[in-house]
Amino acid sequence: MEDLHSIGELARRTGLTVKAIRFYSDRGLVTPADRTAAGYRRYDAAAVARLDLIRTLRELGLDLATIRKVLDHETALSDVAAAHAEALAVQVRTLQLRRAMLTLVAERHSTPEDLNLMHRLSNLSTTQRHQLITDFLDAVLTGDFDGFAAVRRSLTPELPDHPEPEQVEAWIELAELTQDPDFRTAVRRMVDDYRTVALRPDLVAGIRDQVRPALDAEIAPDSPEASPVITAVVTRYAEALGELDSAELRHRLAGVLETANDPRWARYLHLLAITNGWEPQPPLTPTYTWTIRALRATTAGEAGRSSLGG
Repeated sequence: MEDLHSIGELARRTGLTVKAIRFYSDRGLVTPADRTAAGYRRYDAAAVARLDLIRTLRELGLDLATIRKVLDHETALSDVAAAHAEALAVQVRTLQLRRAMLTLVAERHSTPEDLNLMHRLSNLSTTQRHQLITDFLDAVLTGDFDGFAAVRRSLTPELPDHPEPEQVEAWIELAELTQDPDFRTAVRRMVDDYRTVALRPDLVAGIRDQVRPALDAEIAPDSPEASPVITAVVTRYAEALGELDSAELRHRLAGVLETANDPRWARYLHLLAITNGWEPQPPLTPTYTWTIRALRATTAGEAGRSSLGG
């Protein structure tokens, strides 16, 4: 005859308390195989196995109703495990977002208003996150132009399903940045300049390639050595725009680059790369700054000569 166990023995074998075993037994999750003449419950090996499973499933967070279905073979354990794993994944993502929010609050010494905004951003669902970015891009990518769809894709942050902590922190800061009205206005100006050729990618790449040697050589932007470099930059722009090199064109180009040199835009691109898991690219800030100073130096010189001539 199979050995039967008292509740006390069952508690020692399973690691559960006597109270917990009685609770599960009273609710029919595990049933006694027999009772003594005095009415004490006795349990068999099958009860030990059921209690081990119950304890494991409870530690994983499953409710009693679901556990009952698993024990009664009404629900496949694999299906329950998959559903619960997804639920836990959602909880993990939520905790990561909250951790990132608290880290930013601590690092920035944020105000209560900042905390409220970050809390709202960290609790957005995937759909809400997409909508927030869609609203931002709809607001700044006005009109239509060649490469519109590609530009939109390249500026869209996509927080992965299982982000690293730094990706979560980047997303929160990026989402916060997109809510800044002044930043939106600056980006709209950049989009207008892009549409009118001024910030066309190949021309921006040309500036980078032409100016980098001057930066490496530590040539001052207002020095005579900078003149041929900036002339080459302006000549390429003038050809693209169908114009001639002039002080007015140089002044216009300096204004375009000053808009593009907004540190918030450089930050957006950096955060975008982190969020999407891309390799961050070196910022164009040093290149733009040098080019703007060189352009201003040449236009100032032209203005000075014009004044003397008058």
